Amino acid sequence: MEFLKSFAEKAVAAFTSSPVQAALTIVLLFFVIFYAVSVMERNNAGGLVVVFVLYVLLSGIAFMALKTENTPGVIYVVLPLLFILAVVVLFATEIKRDIWDIGKKKGMEMRHVEKGVVGNPNVNVCIDEIVKALQNMSKNDVGALIILGNGNLPKTVIDSGVVIDSDISSALIESIFFPKTPLHDGAMVINGSRIQAAGCFLPLSQEINLPQDLGTRHRAGIGITETINVTSLIVSEETGIISIAQGGKIKRYADSEMLRQTLKEYYWQDLLGNRQ
Repeated sequence: MEFLKSFAEKAVAAFTSSPVQAALTIVLLFFVIFYAVSVMERNNAGGLVVVFVLYVLLSGIAFMALKTENTPGVIYVVLPLLFILAVVVLFATEIKRDIWDIGKKKGMEMRHVEKGVVGNPNVNVCIDEIVKALQNMSKNDVGALIILGNGNLPKTVIDSGVVIDSDISSALIESIFFPKTPLHDGAMVINGSRIQAAGCFLPLSQEINLPQDLGTRHRAGIGITETINVTSLIVSEETGIISIAQGGKIKRYADSEMLRQTLKEYYWQDLLGNRQ
């Protein structure tokens, strides 16, 4: 606490030595707190937001009531920052993914498939072909790992496989993942309406609490979503179970409806209401 008090006092003194610096300090703190709150909200941790607000208010009330000449008010700045540090530790995966996406297009702009380039019928064909391939491989217990990318995968990942640059078709997907073919052990990367590459190697998840029955394919599918905003579609070679990984989390036993919903979200939101 002595170190934190000393650090905070020096930092506040440095950043508030002039009105301009004071204003910049306030703006910086606002954005740091705003980002911490947004991370909590996006990860279904709204309860932590309430705890954070109460923590700040009660800390302020306590310091106003108990403040003496020996109690530096700068501690009031330290306490919210301690809470934010806890948020950074708890949501390290989500923050890493946000950092990776800096400079990337967000929201509507991230739609790598534009309506003027790929119309709704073509998107529906892509969805049908992917779902058909996944279900066929599931029935035959053929392992598969498909990454739905936004053109945001590192070049090293693409270069680790073989560039395909082909239209999406169930026959091609199934032939690539057919056992004993050269590319069946790696990941396939789909970018919009094209199969970009296959046989790619991905980083494995470092999460230690994953179920023991999840093998290397599942850990790779989860691991890539921990740091990059992509979706992984995984077929288990042992059980034929289809899983969906997003944001470092995995949903197992995905059926046709779940797959179609995920793929529609991947292409564009306007298709969400157009159930087939």
